Amino acid sequence: MQKVYFISGLGADKRIFDFLDLRFCEPVFLNWLTPGNDDTLPSYAKKMAENIKGSNAIIVGLSFGGMLATEMAKQHPGWKVILIASAKTKHEVPWFWRAARYLPVYKWIPGKWMKVIGKNSNYIFGAFETSQKKIISQIITDTDPQFSKWAIGSILHWQNETKPANVLHLHGTADKLLPLKYLKADHVIDGGTHLMLIDKAPEISVLLRRLIET
Repeated sequence: MQKVYFISGLGADKRIFDFLDLRFCEPVFLNWLTPGNDDTLPSYAKKMAENIKGSNAIIVGLSFGGMLATEMAKQHPGWKVILIASAKTKHEVPWFWRAARYLPVYKWIPGKWMKVIGKNSNYIFGAFETSQKKIISQIITDTDPQFSKWAIGSILHWQNETKPANVLHLHGTADKLLPLKYLKADHVIDGGTHLMLIDKAPEISVLLRRLIET
């Protein structure tokens, strides 16, 4: 059975993948490492990649995890990388997020406020059902605020401008956090939000299996 490595989104963990049908593969869920003060997306991706075995590994990255997976794809051209609700280059990160680098308010927000803000961002995440809101609340409660601040900063200062040839991108038409109009996806999920792993899980499971097995 094919081993597939999964990287979750910012602050999330393997729970976000619970809705997928992954019986066709051997899933390995990578845990976050503590970033160094000087870590960038490329340097952190290199550290994370040390936990991945094989020259032909398959990686699935969600949101922030997809950005890290993109950097891994550049470092390991033999790997197959699949992004879900993510961005491949700095140009696919909306201008209104990138503008925050010039006024980095997130650096000064207390950790407990970061969690309050996160729990009140259901609209942006696309969490409309009670079950979705509950999952978001649980994940944000368990998130390390310092890691979140580092991750946000690393996204805002991400410099990648090229799409590696070994990257495939799945994105939803209703994603408000990373709107489809700012990027180019290889596979578009109609009605998919940033949380489409939950409400579009059957469709994404079938697509993932096809992409991984071909």
